[in-house]
Amino acid sequence: MQTLSFTKSKSHKMKTLPLLLILFSTALAIGQEKKICISIDDVPAVKYNSKNRNLDKEITLKLIKTFKEYSIPAIGFVNEKKLYKKGKLDSTKLELLHLWLKNGCDLGNHTYSHFDYNNVPESDYFKDIIDGQEVTKPLLNEYGKTIKYFRHPYLHTGSDSLKAIKLQEFLSENGYTSCPVTIDNDDYLFAKAYHIALTKNDNSMAATIAENYIDYMEKILLLFERKSTEVFGKNIAQSLLIHASLLNADYLDELAMLYKKHGYTFVSQEEVLNQKEYATEINTYSSRGLSWIYRRGMSLGKGDDIMSESIDVPDAIIQYAKE
Repeated sequence: MQTLSFTKSKSHKMKTLPLLLILFSTALAIGQEKKICISIDDVPAVKYNSKNRNLDKEITLKLIKTFKEYSIPAIGFVNEKKLYKKGKLDSTKLELLHLWLKNGCDLGNHTYSHFDYNNVPESDYFKDIIDGQEVTKPLLNEYGKTIKYFRHPYLHTGSDSLKAIKLQEFLSENGYTSCPVTIDNDDYLFAKAYHIALTKNDNSMAATIAENYIDYMEKILLLFERKSTEVFGKNIAQSLLIHASLLNADYLDELAMLYKKHGYTFVSQEEVLNQKEYATEINTYSSRGLSWIYRRGMSLGKGDDIMSESIDVPDAIIQYAKE
């Protein structure tokens, strides 16, 4: 029988921390303005082949509840392929996008099929971008919004200058602004492990995985704060990528409290992209999906040394996620 070495699970969630602790931690950050944008990829939901027909809605409602509770102007990046069932648009999935917009959130394009730009012809990828706005674009118009934000699947923006420039030109010609990420992470590994634990009805294991996840995400936050200071000379407005999984739906409140504890306020995608640091020149390219901080650091000649420090997902989580 496999022994899993996780952090011991506590009997309560972080939300039970005394309010004074949060206020004290926030007070320490006065004078240093900290901002973070919460972006959710693979909307409407990541289900891991769950047989629960209502899981998409459960995930969406839980996310939105936390957005409202913590005044988070979130943005969800949609894979429109998820909106179809047997080749037809599923009205129940479409309603989930309505819920995002009815509750003051924004939506962006994450392509139709979640293609990897590294592995498909440019023409196929560009078509997939256009296919990925067929539903979302008119829906945004209904709410007085326009579709203008694009998130690259796997954060793959072009393995060389030619591919990167062609993609950026295509996006600009079609009215899109690229949405880079600073706080990159492997939340999907924890989410898969969490799904497996719940499928086994092992609530104790699920809670332990979730606690390890929150601990990991705090370490990731502190890492990219340090890296931001190393590259930009300050902690810039951060962009967080997480996925529309049940793990994040169940524990987004704890993540929100974590960021508030470290002095952050939640801002929109638009406000983050208005920061001058997101307009800085990028002149190095990679087949890897990299944090915007790393990409800028490499453009300044720091090379791969900028990524010398990393926060690894516990091996036990990785192995459990493979079951």
